[in-house]
Amino acid sequence: MILSNIPRIIGEYDSGKEGPLLFITGGVHGNEPSGIVALHRIFEILKKEKPIIKGKVVGVSGNQKALMKGVRYIDEDLNRTWTVENIASGKIDSSEKKEMFEIINVLKKYPEKDFTKRIFLDCHTTSSASEPYISVQQLNDNDAWAHKFPTYIIRGFSDIVLGCIDHYESRIGITGFVFEGGQHDSKISEKNHEGMIWLSLQYACFLDLDSLRNYPDASKMLEEKRKNRKTFEIKYRHGLKDDDEFKMEPGYSNFQQIKKGELLAHQNGNPIYSDWNAYIFMPLYQSQGNDGFFVIEQVSAN
Repeated sequence: MILSNIPRIIGEYDSGKEGPLLFITGGVHGNEPSGIVALHRIFEILKKEKPIIKGKVVGVSGNQKALMKGVRYIDEDLNRTWTVENIASGKIDSSEKKEMFEIINVLKKYPEKDFTKRIFLDCHTTSSASEPYISVQQLNDNDAWAHKFPTYIIRGFSDIVLGCIDHYESRIGITGFVFEGGQHDSKISEKNHEGMIWLSLQYACFLDLDSLRNYPDASKMLEEKRKNRKTFEIKYRHGLKDDDEFKMEPGYSNFQQIKKGELLAHQNGNPIYSDWNAYIFMPLYQSQGNDGFFVIEQVSAN
């Protein structure tokens, strides 16, 4: 799906009541439009039905130029640019750094002093088939916040892969996590993003979902996953260089079990075998990206 005429601020809504800021981003990768689609639908409902919330919700688009071309990025991965050094330098030498500073300037319009708390949600999808899951960095109260929600939870991604938008937001004291809704362009991913946004409005802004004309089916769908929720931690990242030739073996999906000695991929003509009895995470099935796959281990069943 390729989007057009994408505003930076997709929507904002409040009821004039004191409370938190819920800052939601979608499309940080341009081939991941479902968060944008979900935000449009939810703001349409909020503005039409005018339910009461505390604080304010703001929806923001990520890599606008890449979204309009349907590609992951233009010059560099926007979800790797948010480093301390890049932000401190103020240097704009790529399309993605321009987008980054524009998003930072939007966030500055909603300063900490104006809200009881600031909370973020960053909506993504994956190149391989996947159950929806939360990726959380263990800073501030992020992990406790993530465990209010019903899906699988992954710890440690931003500790291995620096420069992610959630890394920046956590660093400046905002609570939140990344939500991966499913596979790119999947209608289920759009539904999962809608469900997560409704639940975030419920938990962050005290929205009574029963007050809506129709209780959101998407939030019900996600809540059904609570009984099977598990928490995982990343143990290994298989990184790639720009000139590497990499190809996953077919058929892998997130959270699929792997065994030691199992053939996982080929890189520059050489086979890559698993060193673990564990689970595979984010196997690369797209042309752009510098993460071949991750290996994760389950740490709890709640």
